[in-house]
Amino acid sequence: MPKLPLDRLIETIVDWVSDHLSGLFDALSTAIGGLVDAFSFVLHVAPSYVLIVLLAALGYKLGKWPLALLSAIGLLLIVNLGYWDETMDTLALVLSSAFISIVIGIPLGILCSRSRAAAQTITPVLDFMQTMPAFVYLIPAVMFFGLGVVPGVIASVIFAVPPTIRLTHLGIRQVPAELGEAADAFGSTPGQKLVKVELPLAWPTIMAGINQTIMLSLSMVVIASMIGAQGVGASVYRAVTQIKIGEGFEAGLAVVIVAIVLDRFTQRLMKSKPNK
Repeated sequence: MPKLPLDRLIETIVDWVSDHLSGLFDALSTAIGGLVDAFSFVLHVAPSYVLIVLLAALGYKLGKWPLALLSAIGLLLIVNLGYWDETMDTLALVLSSAFISIVIGIPLGILCSRSRAAAQTITPVLDFMQTMPAFVYLIPAVMFFGLGVVPGVIASVIFAVPPTIRLTHLGIRQVPAELGEAADAFGSTPGQKLVKVELPLAWPTIMAGINQTIMLSLSMVVIASMIGAQGVGASVYRAVTQIKIGEGFEAGLAVVIVAIVLDRFTQRLMKSKPNK
């Protein structure tokens, strides 16, 4: 049986998209680059200790002293190791990826909860996105957007958005039908029922999806450094290529600290309730 020319077909599609949609990709590149620059500016504009105090205060508000001390000690360790600027670049990349994933994922999750046809169409796509090796996403991202931060964000979004979609869908579907019927009986519009009943009740599940999206975005840091994304990932990648075990451990520890702090913050938000 002859081999199917799948590779040539995919290359033909990619070439066609690159030739005919270059203007769209330029616009996306400008928008995403601007978003990353905005996050990076906010994170770099204040001295490191000011930002540490603000994050420790936020940690205290969310989880009292244990979370405040965890945040402060972890971030002070990053400053001491000399990876503060790289960590802020990484955090800007992660926040940009997570923001885009949330903006895309929550509406798609709501759509899946409303339409069985949409759920049956989107679910196989999510399966494909989650099972395809992350390195594969770098190839078309580089072809369409070149080297740098933007293709790293694109690859991170593709890799990280499925949990937000899935768990938003799941959270809304798990809202008791009796509550929806009661909202209908009181004359609520579909929008009012969504905002005042379904989303507040689905909030913990939605936040669990956002938590996983942030963690997956952070896991793409080192991979994105292979295509020019700056940050701690670049330091890890450089240490790997030069076999500098100690430097690689320090850079990896900075990534771990950021991951723990973000995870604890989102877990606390998961237990809170949105304003009704």
